[in-house]
Amino acid sequence: MNHQDAQNAMQQAGLYNLREVDGTGQGRALVIDRNWRQTAQDPPAGTEVAPDAVITLTAVKYDDR
Repeated sequence: MNHQDAQNAMQQAGLYNLREVDGTGQGRALVIDRNWRQTAQDPPAGTEVAPDAVITLTAVKYDDR
């Protein structure tokens, strides 16, 4: 799933406190969300959380090796 779709899914679930992380550890900003592939989420999908919970979305660029 691309990062934009992941954000859309979170927001449709009423979750807006989203933190974005570059999964390579390089600290890059996720500027064009559709160019990034979602690799992890914390807390994991399916976990029940409060509406104000911080959700960390980790992604890498599609052309990262």
